[in-house]
Order: sequence, then C-alpha cells, then structure tokens
Amino acid sequence: MAKKPDTDSFIEMFASFGRDLHMPTMDVDKILDHHRKNLEALEKAAKSASTGASDVFSKQREILQSTLQEITQMAEQMRAPGNPQEMVGKQAEFARKSFETAVKNASEIGEVMRKSSTETIDILRERIREAMEDMQKGYGRK
Repeated sequence: MAKKPDTDSFIEMFASFGRDLHMPTMDVDKILDHHRKNLEALEKAAKSASTGASDVFSKQREILQSTLQEITQMAEQMRAPGNPQEMVGKQAEFARKSFETAVKNASEIGEVMRKSSTETIDILRERIREAMEDMQKGYGRK
C-alpha cells in the first residue's frame, strides 16, 4: 500500500516550505482586488469609448441631414429661372458655404473625438496611478 504524505495537500506543503524559508506571503484577496479594479477600469474605458463613438456617429448623421437639406435647397434654386450670372453666383455661394460648413463640421467631430479619447485615457491613467501606489505600499512593508 502507498504511504500517505504527512500533509494533506501540495498547497499546504508549499505553504509550509515558504514559511520555513521565511518567504513573503501572498495576499490572494489583494491580488484579486487589484485585478477586479483593473477590469472595472477597462469596463469604464470601454463605455467611454463607446459613448464617444456614438456621439461621433450622431454628429455625422446631423451633418449628413444638414448637407442633404442644403443640396435640396440649392437644386430648387437652380430650377428657378434666372440669368446665367445669377446661377454662377448662386453656385459660388453654395460652394463657399459648403466649404465653410465642412471645415466647421470636421472641427466639431474632431472635438468630440478628442473629448472621448481624453476621457478614456484619463480613466486608464488613473487606474495605472492607483496600481503604482498599491505596489509602492506593498514594497514598503517588511
């Protein structure tokens, strides 16, 4: 018959070995808490990024609707009788307004994207700062 080991499990055997060598113990609850906080920060960052993407899509939809309305108005004005100089003037005015609107819209979308990415990075940056503080506290203990 096989001889039964003195300890009940390998885990207890290694824990006993570590205690005998005076190795530092691991606080499993703290390790799990650390990873839980990491996952929570990633979840917040993902939500922030998702909200930002949704805001960008909403802004793009608004821009498309506005652009389609302007094109429709221009097409209606072009159908009205008038002399060629007025038509060219209307086309030039439309082109100028279109360019100004495109620049304004690009700026607004860029701002929405910047805000979203800044919020997301700030969430992750804060979690990294907290993790570094936790590690420093852990190294400070004897």
